[in-house]
Amino acid sequence: MEAWIEAVRQAIANATGEDFAPARSAGVGGGSISQGFSVAGADGRRFFVKKNHARRRAMFEAEAAGLEELARCEDLRIPRVIALVDHGDACFLVLEHLDLGGRADGAALGRGVAALHAITGPTFGWNRDNFIGSTPQPNPPGTDWMAFYGEHRLAFQRRLARDNGANKALLDAVARLEENLPALLGDHRPKPSLLHGDLWSGNWGFLGDGAPTLFDPAVYYGDREADIAMMELFGHPGRDFFTAYTEVLPLDAGYPVRRELYNLYHILNHFNLFGGGYASQAGRMARRLLSELH
Repeated sequence: MEAWIEAVRQAIANATGEDFAPARSAGVGGGSISQGFSVAGADGRRFFVKKNHARRRAMFEAEAAGLEELARCEDLRIPRVIALVDHGDACFLVLEHLDLGGRADGAALGRGVAALHAITGPTFGWNRDNFIGSTPQPNPPGTDWMAFYGEHRLAFQRRLARDNGANKALLDAVARLEENLPALLGDHRPKPSLLHGDLWSGNWGFLGDGAPTLFDPAVYYGDREADIAMMELFGHPGRDFFTAYTEVLPLDAGYPVRRELYNLYHILNHFNLFGGGYASQAGRMARRLLSELH
């Protein structure tokens, strides 16, 4: 086995108070930023291990903190954080291994996400900055959602896009949206709800018993509709999800416009991470939103 497994083994033993003898490890696909491994012990216990360069340790620290915050919601199965391990020029995040692939239960997911969003805080933002993918995500606390979203979501991504060579038309359109947020958000006054923050279809799943689980978060406290919007951007949770969710927390009038506004943040971030056609997609979204002002 690779040398890093001994460091992980020791960390697991220290964290659990039980010796752990790794018997095998296998790579797990699906991640574009970190490598994933399933490490199984001779006693049948398994752990999920994420590996990245040591310079990205802060990403794992933020992910661990985010998972622990999500675990406040007892209606969702959140993987437990076991250990954060440094070894050579790499770092490792060791998590509880959850067996995914159970039957999708959209209603259970809807009730679980509603329970998550029912957890509120005194301010928008969070007690620490974190990451959306590998992009820094600032979360300074504040009581004004419009100001928070305008500065720390749209404007932050716009400045990154400028540095990454985005065209002037896109940058000007996003700047105009920032100036016109009062018209787009109107009287919408959300509470600071606990958000997963990166809730595309690859970051939720179901266990063998159908229990819904969330992972790979970009946690902050914000408008709960931002999570719901992203669930429709890359994948879709289905009608049963929305029926169950809205029975607990109905969506406010004007959600379709806010969905476009909130998802613009993620498309801009995808441009900043991957380039390509995301600039064109962001431009189309910005123009549609600007058309709402007339």
